[in-house]
Amino acid sequence: MTEKPSLIEYPCDFPIKIMGKSQASFVETVVTIVRLHAPEFDDTSMEKKVSKEGNYISITCTIRATSRVQLDTIYQALCDEPMVSVVL
Repeated sequence: MTEKPSLIEYPCDFPIKIMGKSQASFVETVVTIVRLHAPEFDDTSMEKKVSKEGNYISITCTIRATSRVQLDTIYQALCDEPMVSVVL
């Protein structure tokens, strides 16, 4: 099986949207995971939105993606985190 060529040209700015239940350590946990794989990530650029009733939070982290492997690794690490419900 051959790997399909990427439709993304690297390096590039790439937004990752992470959603989960609103918890005290959710944002900190997400930032730690993202920085582990994208050390240059600036959390001051992060966008946060809380659901109408305050039960859920959505975070958009825009990283400087360097490869498909890097993106796949970040997505997997975020999906493996129990506090994270959805990664887009």
